[in-house]
Amino acid sequence: MLTIILLTIFQQVLNWDTDILLWVNEHHSFFWDQFMYVYSGRWVWVPLYVSIAYVLVRNFSWKVTLFALLTITVIITLSDQICASLIRPIVCRLRPSNLNNPLSAVIHVVDNYRGGPFSFPSAHASNSWALTFFVIYLFRNKAISVFIVFWALLTCYSRMYLGVHYPSDLFVGMLLGLACASVVFYFFQKYSGYSHEMNLRQYTIPVIVGGLTITGIVLFSAIECYLIQ
Repeated sequence: MLTIILLTIFQQVLNWDTDILLWVNEHHSFFWDQFMYVYSGRWVWVPLYVSIAYVLVRNFSWKVTLFALLTITVIITLSDQICASLIRPIVCRLRPSNLNNPLSAVIHVVDNYRGGPFSFPSAHASNSWALTFFVIYLFRNKAISVFIVFWALLTCYSRMYLGVHYPSDLFVGMLLGLACASVVFYFFQKYSGYSHEMNLRQYTIPVIVGGLTITGIVLFSAIECYLIQ
């Protein structure tokens, strides 16, 4: 009896998972196709990463800055490999957009982008949230924290919009990113000589750079939309 109840609950959760994905994916337009596709890219956010490094240099010693940059590398690598090399090969959950998944017949695909074969958990979510939580722990600044959380949330939304991840892929990816950031930050704090900087200098730079990047993506998408008409 308990097994039947648990299976029923599990199936209902899967149904909700699919329903949310389809609702997000079906509300599309050419403008948002361009925006979400570019936003979901990795290289477009290099200026944001550089701006975070700049704030580190401006506020902490070279030792703490070096430790922080190495720690970010470790966190991202750890979260990415746990997703891609450990969990995905075991779970083997097909992406919604994967042609072997029957759901792909109703998925709106942008620019023929379907991603890899498996989706659970989302490496985009785990990596973006790992960076987000580390930045929150490190700077403890409201402006940076609010922006970086918004950035990570929109990253997750873009993955559903593009039809390459279910909500549960993203949620578990977020939890994985939180776990990686929290564990690694503990050791960073213990061995790097880090202490919280109360009067953070140039803290608006990542917010400005991130905001300009988003504005650039909006303008690019609008121009593409205009040219296609």
